[in-house]
Order: sequence, then structure tokens, then C-alpha cells
Amino acid sequence: MMRGWDVVETTSDSRFDPNRAAQLLIDFAHEHSLDLLLQKVVRSAVERPGMVCVQIWLIEKGDRCGACARRSECPDQARCLHLAAGHGGGLIDSAANVSRLDDLSARIPLGMGFVGRVAVTGHEIRIRDVDRQPSELVGFEWAKEERIRGCGAMPIVFRGEIMGALVGFTREDIPEESLPWGRIFADHIGSAIANARAFEEIRRLKAQLELQNTYLQEEVVEAKAFGDLVGQSAALRQVVSQIELVAPTEASVLILGETGTGKELVAHEIHRRSRRKDNPLVRVNCASIPKELFESEFFGHVKGAFTGAIKDRAGRFETAEGGTLFLDEIGDVPLEMQSKLLRVLQDRRYERVGDDRTRQADVRIVGATNRDLKKAVAAGRFREDLYYRLHVFPIQVAPLRDRKSDIPLLAKHFVELSVRELRCSKPRLTRAAVARLQSYDWPGNIRELRNVIERGVILARGGPLHFDLPVTEASPVGAVAKVLGEVKVRGEFLTEAEMLRFDRENLLAVLDRSGWKIKGPDGAAELLGVKPTTLLSRMKKMGLKRAA
Repeated sequence: MMRGWDVVETTSDSRFDPNRAAQLLIDFAHEHSLDLLLQKVVRSAVERPGMVCVQIWLIEKGDRCGACARRSECPDQARCLHLAAGHGGGLIDSAANVSRLDDLSARIPLGMGFVGRVAVTGHEIRIRDVDRQPSELVGFEWAKEERIRGCGAMPIVFRGEIMGALVGFTREDIPEESLPWGRIFADHIGSAIANARAFEEIRRLKAQLELQNTYLQEEVVEAKAFGDLVGQSAALRQVVSQIELVAPTEASVLILGETGTGKELVAHEIHRRSRRKDNPLVRVNCASIPKELFESEFFGHVKGAFTGAIKDRAGRFETAEGGTLFLDEIGDVPLEMQSKLLRVLQDRRYERVGDDRTRQADVRIVGATNRDLKKAVAAGRFREDLYYRLHVFPIQVAPLRDRKSDIPLLAKHFVELSVRELRCSKPRLTRAAVARLQSYDWPGNIRELRNVIERGVILARGGPLHFDLPVTEASPVGAVAKVLGEVKVRGEFLTEAEMLRFDRENLLAVLDRSGWKIKGPDGAAELLGVKPTTLLSRMKKMGLKRAA
């Protein structure tokens, strides 16, 4: 048998072997996984002849109080004993009974039964005849079926703090001479548990840091499509003013605007100017998450929670702990998931998928959408209570067509970024090119502007920038196109003379804009995209000369 808590034996007899005990304690001290450590302890202990079962109970936060049959008797619902590991070696019917010996959902209130009292007092307890003290077997009602005769519990202590209890059950007496070794053994287990927990915390923090770095790298890639808060327009100044007002608070923010207007950049600025700026900003693109994975993506899951959950995984709420969670395209969150999101916003609590442990969420929520959430609420696609919980401080981001005065600054900024990132020669951004940009309506907003400029920088090869954009009625070319279109609709046509007149008027407009400068940057030839000799030839043919 185990002789108290000496869990080792020689190959020749069952006497205590100090050398083997020392080797086991060293092995325990080197184990960095708490689960593996506890399994090693109970499996080593249960190998003793006569030993029926060995368990380790640890003091943890109360988590099953609502379903606990002993809740009315529990003196402290904040904490209780959790079964952390158990193993049976002498069961009468192992197939039927083994599950109750290592059921990790088992709980014992502090102070109840002999194990509960050990966890409170820190003193070991032995029961020589369980039949005479049945009231002590709280949580171990199966002991009679297993014909248990004796049992005992040693407190697991580390630096004066009681961590739990090491419990053993035998069908024989526990010898007196083994008890001092049991005390040493339990104390070493306490140190080993503290050591394993420290290593697991280091691994958790390392994994969280790696996860945050991954998210940050994703954010950097995505943020390149927006640039910085560049511009001087009244619309942009209004957004900046709102950011300055709300950033220092803990209020939820809902950023509204068309796709590509820079909503994510606004979220970055809110976080950067908040008290949470030293903690992570984690982005969730709600439009890209499969419906069945939303809960796992938000809250994480435990191993085995569903098919494919091969290990524990932290969710975005846990990754953003202490920081800001940016829920991009929040209008795409499924209706059935919205109630769980609302609970986190209201109660600041959540559970991983497949886990009963409730976690606290110290996270600020910033949402963004290009949808009309009011219409979604009216149509029953978005919860009204969630809408008003998010709509504490809305920020409307104006489309680029309403910020055309910012285009020159944005264009210069994107040219510089593109040259640096693409390692291209720096092209010339001409006034004509800027005017071309300002004459376009930009349905894709700032993201489209960035893409157009990147393409232009690549094609320019260090020369003047030209932008291949659809014509609009606001541009001179658009005006001509409109006239030609109307002529075509009427089934008519233009004569050669009318076409020459259009060509002459367009050429005069370019010459007036360039101040009749033919060559060089911002010259008429560059604006038209032709060689200076070609332009001079056309001017001569049309008889165009600058007035004296």
C-alpha cells in the first residue's frame, strides 16, 4: 500500500525507498505541464498494493454553484475544492466506477467532510474506519461500494498558502511510520504545482503575445489601404473633433460610412488617443467569419468543444484584454450571436465554447459598418437593444466625393508611400493629374484612390503621373463625352468640322491651363500626354498662336 503518502516502492518489497522517492520528487519538479504533473502524482501513488484510489483536489473559484447539490450548506461560494486529477488501481468494477474517480466536474465545499476540513485547517486527517464516520465522506459516497476501510488527506501547501489536498483510499490501515514522509511529499507537490502553473502562465502570455502580434500584422496590412488621417476639409475636421471627444472615455463607438472611407483608421485613432493605448487593438472582420465559427472566434474554445477543436484557443475578447476590440462590419454578426455579444457589453462576462468557467472582459468595443443598422433593426435582422448599446457615440465618416479638397494632400501622401513601399522611382504629380483625380466620383473612396495611385506610380517609371479613370461629366473630357452620347441617342452624328471644333476647343483649354507653356512639368504636352513636337504640329495646323 501507499504507507501514508510515500508513493514509491522497491522492486523487491513494499518498504519505503528514499532514493526512489527523491527521484520522483525531482521528476515532479521538472514537469512544466500542470495536467501531466498531477497525472504523474496520482498514477505513481496508486501503484502501491492495496491502494484503491488517489486524488488531488485544488482550491479554485466557485464555478458550478447554481447546479451544486450542497449550495445551501456551502459556507463560501466564492471558492471550493475542484477535483484536478484522480486515478484508481483497485476498483471492483473499473468499467462502471472509474469515471467518478476522475470526474473533473466534481466539487467539494470548503470545510465540508474530511477533505474540505483539511483544505481549511491545513492539518492532515486520517480515517481508520470509514464505516464509523460516514458523515466525513462528503463527495466520496462510492467508498462503501468499493469496501474502503481507511482514507486520509494531506494538505498541499506552498509558501504558507493551502492550495488543496492529496487524498488516498485503501482497504488496509495507513502505517504511522510513513506519515512524516507524506508531509514532505505533499509539500513538494505544492512547489511542483506552483512551478507548473508559473510555466503555464508564461506559455499563455507568450501565446497571447504571438496572437496579438499576428493580429497587429494583419491590421498593418489592412491599414495600408487607408493611409493616415490626411486632409484639411471640414468633413475630416469634424471627425477628428469627435475622436478627441470620445477617445479618453470608455464609451462604445459606432463608426458609420461607406466601404473604403477609412473607418478602421478612425478606430485606430480612437484607440491611440485612449487610456488603453498601451494595450492591444484587435480587429475582427465580422464579414469574413463563417456563421458557425462566430462564437469560437469571439470567445475562444476549449479542446474537444467541437470537431476540429484539437486544443484550447483564446478568442478575440481574451486577446484584446485591457485594450480595444474593433468589430468591423458589425452588421454581419448573425442574429443568434447578437444576444451573446450584448451580454458581454452589458455584464462584461463570457465563456469559451465548451467551458463552464466564466471570464471577465475588460475590453472597449468600437464597431463599424457600411450598412443602415436602423433599417436592419426595422427588418428584424439586428437586435434593437444591441443597436442602442453600440450607438452610444456614432461617428459618420464622409465619402471621398464630399472631401475632394483633401485629394491633393492624399494624393501626395499616397505617392510618397507607394514610392517607399514599392521601391519605384518617384514620379511627378502634376496639377493636371490632381485635377483628373478631383473630377472623379470615387465610388471606392480612399481605398480606390490608394490603388489608383499605386498603379500610376508603377506605370510612370519616374515620369509624370497619368491616371486611367472613367470619365465623368464634371471633367472637360466628360462634357465632350456627354455631348457625343446625346448625339448618338438621337441617332445623329457630328460632321468633320464639328469634330475639329471640339478638338480645337479642348486644345485651347489645355493651353490656357498651362499658361501656354508647351514643354516640361505641367506643360500642355504633358497634360495632354503627347510629345511637344506633336502638340506644336497640331497648333500649327489649327493656326493657334498666343495673343500678343
